Amino acid sequence: MKIHFIAIGGSAMHNLAIALKGKGYTISGSDDEIFEPARSNLDKYGLLPQKEGWDAEKITPDLDAVVLGMHAKADNPELIAAKAKGIKIYSYPEYLYEVSKDKKRIVIGGSHGKTTITAMILHVMRALDIETDYMVGAKLEGFDVMVRLSNTARYMVIEGDEYLTSALDLRPKFHLYNPDIALISGIAWDHINVFPTFDNYVSQFRIFIDKITAGGTLVYCNEDAVLRDIAGKARNDIKKLPYDVPDYRIENGVTILHYGTRDYPLQVFGRHNLNNISGALLVCQSIGISAEDFLQAITSFKGAAKRLELIGSADGISVYKDFAHSPSKLGSTIAAVKEQFPNRCLVVCLELHTYSSLTSEFLKQYKGTMDKADKAIVFYNPHAVALKRLPMIEPDFIKISFGREDMAICTDKASLEQTLIGFDYHNTNLLMCSSGDYDGMDLNLLSEKVIAKSKIG
Repeated sequence: MKIHFIAIGGSAMHNLAIALKGKGYTISGSDDEIFEPARSNLDKYGLLPQKEGWDAEKITPDLDAVVLGMHAKADNPELIAAKAKGIKIYSYPEYLYEVSKDKKRIVIGGSHGKTTITAMILHVMRALDIETDYMVGAKLEGFDVMVRLSNTARYMVIEGDEYLTSALDLRPKFHLYNPDIALISGIAWDHINVFPTFDNYVSQFRIFIDKITAGGTLVYCNEDAVLRDIAGKARNDIKKLPYDVPDYRIENGVTILHYGTRDYPLQVFGRHNLNNISGALLVCQSIGISAEDFLQAITSFKGAAKRLELIGSADGISVYKDFAHSPSKLGSTIAAVKEQFPNRCLVVCLELHTYSSLTSEFLKQYKGTMDKADKAIVFYNPHAVALKRLPMIEPDFIKISFGREDMAICTDKASLEQTLIGFDYHNTNLLMCSSGDYDGMDLNLLSEKVIAKSKIG
């Protein structure tokens, strides 16, 4: 097979390209900009385009297919050439379904926790030597790539994103996978540039549930009232399995899950992660994995990248980074750190980076999410607001939206670092929350500076 990727630099796109090359396919690709880690990953596998930009001449008649990324627009010259030549065009969700339609598809959806739950399931299946194909949205410890495709695995585990599929297909990605087993972790309004109302957003999950194959299984978080309602109204030919936070306690900074008559010490913490474990357990039980085998394996799970990832620690201080950028994620992550370390102060820094978070109307959704932080900082780059063609937001409006007049607002990297370094970190944790990179800030170096200051203090 010879396949060309339009917008090969995307997170999922470049990993799919690498996976197909691993199967022996001939892969080519192009993009108008490629950032890290995609650039290094593509270069490692000999797939980095020689130059950035689009070139219709790359669309040759001998191509078996073209895979189109969301980054590519409808007027892309390579896309136009592929249409003119009658070459089969797939979005990457369409292609993932095409190569997994004969497997049992497990699709993990929801506004939060998708990557972590997917990672938990893959961690357990790997520990139990169950061959599995997959697509996950973050680099996982022990896994070389984020996409695996084979001719032999019986299962395909997919992180099901609700964002749009491609410039030609405005359906949410997870509508294309037709799961045999679907999990929904919760519903919290996001992507307002695509789903302008909460009801419109919720309707995407109703459609996702309706895409479950006949006789399939829906696993869902019972704590979410909206999700509980739509799950209750789902088709009667699917099995419905609700989950809640399991019994647990915290001893000496370690979360211990209690199930049956046994205790299982975990390397992750927080009610949201315990919820994630409960959901992952039901999925794994649905394919015949015992609770005991699952829980024994999950004790060695350390989490996915940027999900409460420990950057550095010393006596009385820990520095974490987390992908928590939406209101629901932010509130859950802050609560988790405060519960795990009840006797420590907590400094939280949030970067407003996504389209939704930089929109004044949506900012109101953050009300109260940082109340449990002892010190709160919000960072945003005015350039990012301009690039998204949004009206500029004022610092006072951000404070009102969060409900914290004492919040520090920073709009450039230098002032952010100065503010963060300026705190007293005696018996204090630092939590950095963002789906971006704080305008290129080196968080490892920041952690070193904060820890060094705490030792001096």
